[in-house]
Amino acid sequence: MNELTQRWNALASRERSLAAAAVALIVLALLWWVAISPALSKLRAAQEASPKLQAQVQLMRAQANEAANLKAQRVLSYDESLRALASSIKTVGAGATLSVSNERATVILKAVNADALALMLSQVRANARLVPAQVKLQQSAGSSADTTAWDGQLVLNLPAR
Repeated sequence: MNELTQRWNALASRERSLAAAAVALIVLALLWWVAISPALSKLRAAQEASPKLQAQVQLMRAQANEAANLKAQRVLSYDESLRALASSIKTVGAGATLSVSNERATVILKAVNADALALMLSQVRANARLVPAQVKLQQSAGSSADTTAWDGQLVLNLPAR
């Protein structure tokens, strides 16, 4: 250490200033590389992700509200649920038939338009308060690129009698 101090003292004041400036520059570069630059990149990434996360939060709040609304609805009886199911199936038209066995309802679909099927399923969920227990769907042979139709069956569990 003494040798280093002697060398430092032997330098001219201009050389000491340059050496101190070089050391300060190296320290600043290391500080930037280790501390500031990673923090700034994380901040930029967070700012870019913020709108996406806000949208996800909004969606989750909407889903939570929907779940709370569904939970608050009264439970339908077997007969009420069956009537609402039959009414919802009529929206599809002749492409859907309903058969009921005990507490299971089976809906047979033949060449049902995808939009009509989606509407029917949303009505079944909202009005009859049922969700499919089993779904077996395949694209109908008569489907084209413009219109998609489905064949298959839906099995729904009705409330207990």
